[in-house]
Amino acid sequence: METEYLKPVPSPTQDTAPYWKGLNEGRLLIQKCGSCGKLRHYPRPLCDACHSFEVEWVEAAGHGTVHSWTITHHPFNIGFKRELPLALVTVDLAEGVRMQAALKDFPHEKIRIGLAVAIRFQRAKEDLTLPYFVALEKNP
Repeated sequence: METEYLKPVPSPTQDTAPYWKGLNEGRLLIQKCGSCGKLRHYPRPLCDACHSFEVEWVEAAGHGTVHSWTITHHPFNIGFKRELPLALVTVDLAEGVRMQAALKDFPHEKIRIGLAVAIRFQRAKEDLTLPYFVALEKNP
């Protein structure tokens, strides 16, 4: 019997659908301005540098370093209760953009700015894959 999925589920839009499709394929796609070439993440319709609506999607390398983090001890949604405490990291990706996702399988007390991490993908439900990070450090 399949367990009911209790976490909030994204509703892809025209601007975010390629991002979610990429995750479902095991790829991290980020936007590149079709006019000035600036990379951006989170997905959005407008380039914040030149205000162009032209967009391309490029595959990111999927690694970077921790810029910041927070440890959540109380569930803001019942679906997260089993994962607590949960480390949410903001990562400076190699491409120069930032993204947030959970950091899994790493002692929370060892998280630090500059920690090298890599993206992984977890199938949450049939049509939903979510990104998370793992530390590249072997002996924390």
